[in-house]
Amino acid sequence: MPVTANSAVTTSTVPISLGERSYSILIGEHLISNPLTWQGLKKAACALIVTNETVAPLYASRLETALKPLYDRVVVLSLPDGEGFKNFETLNLIFDQLLGIGADRRTVLFALGGGVVGDMTGFAAACYMRGVPFVQVATTLLAQVDSSVGGKTAINHPLGKNMIGAFYQPDLVVCDLDTLQTLPDRELSAGLAEIIKYGPIADMEFLSWIEDHLDALMAKDSRALAHAVQRSCEIKAGVVGADEREGGIRAILNFGHTFGHAIEAGLGFGVWLHGEAVGCGMVMAAHLSHQLGLVDISFVQRLTRLIARAGLPVQGPKLGAHVYLEHMRVDKKSQNGQIRFVLIDSPGRAVVLGADEAVVQLVIEQCCL
Repeated sequence: MPVTANSAVTTSTVPISLGERSYSILIGEHLISNPLTWQGLKKAACALIVTNETVAPLYASRLETALKPLYDRVVVLSLPDGEGFKNFETLNLIFDQLLGIGADRRTVLFALGGGVVGDMTGFAAACYMRGVPFVQVATTLLAQVDSSVGGKTAINHPLGKNMIGAFYQPDLVVCDLDTLQTLPDRELSAGLAEIIKYGPIADMEFLSWIEDHLDALMAKDSRALAHAVQRSCEIKAGVVGADEREGGIRAILNFGHTFGHAIEAGLGFGVWLHGEAVGCGMVMAAHLSHQLGLVDISFVQRLTRLIARAGLPVQGPKLGAHVYLEHMRVDKKSQNGQIRFVLIDSPGRAVVLGADEAVVQLVIEQCCL
C-alpha cells in the first residue's frame, strides 16, 4: 500500500517485478520517520544499520528510532566515507560487526547512505550466512535513481571497479527526498548524470523534460526531484525486470560507464565522483557513436551542453589512451578480449557494440584535456 504523508509531494511506489524476489521502491518525503514505511518488513531480533561518518549524524538516529518497534536490538555501524573505502578492508568491518553481535539469518541489514554504502551492505548481506535480508535507504540522488535499484552489489579492486560482487536483491528501497536537501552541490550533480543517461538510452521525452527542468533540479525543488527519481526508477525497473543479471538489455544502463570506470580507476578511486566520471563518459560514448555513424554531431552537442549545465566535466583527464584502454579491457562487458561499449544507435535507443581500438583512441584524444 502506498505511504501517504502530509506533504506537497505524494509518495509513489515503483514495483520491481522479479517473481519471488520482487520488491517496491518508495519515493517521497518524510519516509524515514514514517512508521508506514517499514510496516511490511518482517520482525526480527536484530537489525544492523550500516551508514558512514557523513550520513550517520544526519539520519542514523531517525532511522534507529523508526525501526525499534520491529526489532529487539538496532545497532548502528558507521563506515569511513568515500569511494576509496569501497574495498575488502571496509567490507570486513561489516562482517566483524555482524559476528560480534551474534547476527543470525533473520537479521536485517539497512544500507543508509549513497552508492558506496549500498553496494557494500548489499554484498555483505549476500555473503553473510550465504544470504540475509537487506533494505536500501538511499540518501544521495545517484543512489536513489540508480545504484540502490536492481540488486547489483560489489566492492572495487585496484584493477577494476565493481569487479567483485554479487546480484542480490533488497527487500525494499526507500528514497526519502528530504535527504537530498542536505546533499552537497557536487554530489547532486553526480546524481544528475545518472538521471540524464536514461534519456539517450530509453526516453528522449524525459531528456527534454530534464533540459526544461534542470534549474529546478539543481535548486533541489522537491516536485522536480520526485518526478526525476520516479521516472528514472520506472525506466530502470523495466530494464531490470527484463534482464535481472545483465545477460542482455540491462547492459544499456552502463551508457558512459566504460569510459567512466576507466577514468575512476586511472585517477584512483575517489578522485572523481562516480557520477562525474559517468557524465564525462557519456560525452565520450556519444562521440564514439558519432564516429561510428550512429548519431549526428548535433545530438553529441546537445548531450554535451546538458551535461555541462549540470555541473559535470565534459572533458576527460589526460591519462593517455593506453591507460584508458588498459582499464576498459577488464570491463565486465568485454568479450574475448574485445572492449564493448554502450552506444547510442539513435536518440532514445542504445546498443552494445565493439569498436576498433584506433577509433576509440581517436575519441579519447579528442575528448581529454
